[in-house]
Amino acid sequence: MFSDFPTAYQDWKTTNPLDLFQAPTIKTEANPKAHIRRHLSHEALGCGYLVLWLDCDREGENICFEVIECTGFGRNKDRRKVYRARFSSISEKDIFKCMDNLVEPNKDEALAVDARQEIDLKVGVAFTRFQTAYFQGRYGNLDARVISYGPCQTPTLGFCVQRYLQLTTFKPEKFWTLHPYIIHDGYEIKLEWERQKLFDLDVAMMLHKLVVGDAILEVTDISEKQESKSRPAGLNTVNLLKVASSALGFGPQTTMQLAERLYTQGFISYPRTESTAYPASFDFRSTLAAQANNPTWGSYVDKLLVDGYHKPRSGTDAGDHPPITPVNSATEDMLGNDVWRLYQYVCQHFLGSISSDCMYTRTKVKFASQGELFHCIGHHITNKGFTSIMPWLAINEKSLPQFSKGEKLKSSKVELHEGNTTAPDYLSESELISLMEKNGIGTDASISVHINNICERNYVQVQAGRKLVPTALGISLIRGYQSIDADLCLPDIRSFIEQQITLVAKGQVDHCDVVAHVLQQFKQKFIYFTRQIGNMDVLFEAQFSQLADSGRALSKCGKCLRYMKYISTQPPRLYCNTCEEVYHLPQNGTIKLYKELTCPLDSFELLIFSMPGPEGKSFPLCPYCYNSPPFEGIDMLFGAGRMGNSNNPGKGAGMPCFLCPHPTCRHSLITQGVCACPECNGTLVLDPISAPNWRLFCNMCNCLVLLPQGAHRVSTTTDRCPDCDSMIIEVDFNKKATPLEDGATLHKGCILCDELLHSLVVVKHGKSFSRRGGRGRGRGMGRSGRGTGRGSTKMVDPKMSFRGF
Repeated sequence: MFSDFPTAYQDWKTTNPLDLFQAPTIKTEANPKAHIRRHLSHEALGCGYLVLWLDCDREGENICFEVIECTGFGRNKDRRKVYRARFSSISEKDIFKCMDNLVEPNKDEALAVDARQEIDLKVGVAFTRFQTAYFQGRYGNLDARVISYGPCQTPTLGFCVQRYLQLTTFKPEKFWTLHPYIIHDGYEIKLEWERQKLFDLDVAMMLHKLVVGDAILEVTDISEKQESKSRPAGLNTVNLLKVASSALGFGPQTTMQLAERLYTQGFISYPRTESTAYPASFDFRSTLAAQANNPTWGSYVDKLLVDGYHKPRSGTDAGDHPPITPVNSATEDMLGNDVWRLYQYVCQHFLGSISSDCMYTRTKVKFASQGELFHCIGHHITNKGFTSIMPWLAINEKSLPQFSKGEKLKSSKVELHEGNTTAPDYLSESELISLMEKNGIGTDASISVHINNICERNYVQVQAGRKLVPTALGISLIRGYQSIDADLCLPDIRSFIEQQITLVAKGQVDHCDVVAHVLQQFKQKFIYFTRQIGNMDVLFEAQFSQLADSGRALSKCGKCLRYMKYISTQPPRLYCNTCEEVYHLPQNGTIKLYKELTCPLDSFELLIFSMPGPEGKSFPLCPYCYNSPPFEGIDMLFGAGRMGNSNNPGKGAGMPCFLCPHPTCRHSLITQGVCACPECNGTLVLDPISAPNWRLFCNMCNCLVLLPQGAHRVSTTTDRCPDCDSMIIEVDFNKKATPLEDGATLHKGCILCDELLHSLVVVKHGKSFSRRGGRGRGRGMGRSGRGTGRGSTKMVDPKMSFRGF
């Protein structure tokens, strides 16, 4: 389930973004086709108790109450009882303990999640709609479907831009350092200077002359120290994301997809967890035993089982789930390369976390010459410990010859090295994840989503080494926020929200009061932002082209009869420079002029939109009707970039010609619709430019019907079938391929009732259907209200059905 606005607030044009701060919200199924609500309701029939086993965090608590609502248990507290299972692991011991200590669901934690969702929805959508409408109406090469804002997403982008600005404003500075070399027992050793660097050349040259002139280095101190490198704590989601990005080259979104696959296939434990501490009841021996026969690390596991594994480091117990661990053994052949690499790391990390620490001896020898101090350091490994299974973390062994205190050695040479300070590199994904975790931006489940969003929306680009390089759009946005209200792009804004949400989760304040308080703060910021938008616009003007200077002339405006510019970058749109109007177009396809034909309603030149691929739909549309539908109340599912909900907003629904119920226009649903779709309540419409492979497509779903192949021309008529009320079509066959007798080429008929046509059509991307039980041509609606199509299909010979493809 997710929060969204009711239908009345979905239209971008008719809804003022400021009104969204007081708009109602509704809960919507994330995947209605899965019918989860119906399934839960059915399973709950006849049950007297409900025990909820969900994630032990606030989001899990929120889902508890969604399940309670779906099952109906909350409506009859006298006869039905609801319990909450709280657990940190799925071992047998913990499950039985949990069942013996069931508790009530925590309403306060659930309300805290509702509060966060409502705040994020209203704030994000209000700013997003305003920004998108403002800037897409002024600039043509933004290359972004939406110009979005989010209390988590925008500070995430802010980290990337901040690093970029540090890099671009960096001024290198020269420095100098001394490096004497000595030869002892056949070893040449480079000594490090205790001063490290000097930024004054004259002083550096003076000290260099002193050391060179003396040429003697005296050993002043020798120290040996036993040191250790600690084994890692348990693996949580954030650390998995960081390692996958820096070491494996996987983006956060890809990492979570691979981890989910491993989890559903039973190879690793639940991959979304904030905990790095293993529960006291965790069964290490059984987990190790499952890996004993693995051909890659089985021998290492055997050694741990025989010699004894070590107690893991104490980590953080977030109270949700145990750290990520392997569950069953697998090989590369079983999983495939990418999945195997992630699984391999999970196993290595787990084995490393219960291995001994890496032990080594650190030797430091100090030298002096003319008052200047130098040193060299050596490492000797005494116990590899966990680095045997995690070799990339191993200590580099470095041997030193034997020295004695007071010993004097002659330098073989003394280098005066000149260097430059270097700028910081672009922020890596791993560094960004660390910053997000440190500043409380996102959760283990949402961090990957926020990073993916700023990439998909063209705010940053991922380059070699998983470096995040901000685009001109991303930079302009952050600098614009900074020029108007820096709070909008700082992590403090998220911290403020989380502080208020935590009060709700603890039951200290009413969630409605918190939502109202936070939204009031953001409403005032929004009002100020809209008034000062010119400050951001100055930055955009310096980076992007005006609409009048973008695109190419394509079609005539129906108002001024001058040519409009077609702008192909995201989102595709037409711009009339004379009327200063923007007309949005469908996305993810190609746009062409349609034979210079015009719309009978508004005189705009028609366009043809073609979806990609050999089987993509092609349909005409009027730019004006598409953006301002002349007929109200029709379920327009094919929108102008509409993305389904307000959390991922688009530009609202549009009306192409195949949805238009205009009674006389020869491009409308009324004249081009042929018959009912067998898959849905839609209508099969003639594709006007599909020759020579003529076809019908559904105006609501992906059903596709291939018409007689090799026809010279196919067109609809004004006649309807007396049996099923479908549109009669006229087919003009090629002379060489006509199936008609005596070489005739012209034939009229109904594709359902005419035996010849029915035998020549093929259903593709849809189920075969007969006229029996068929539906009418779908639904249409004129200006006066809802209407119906041509009627419903009558029952006829069931043998006459479309052939499957």
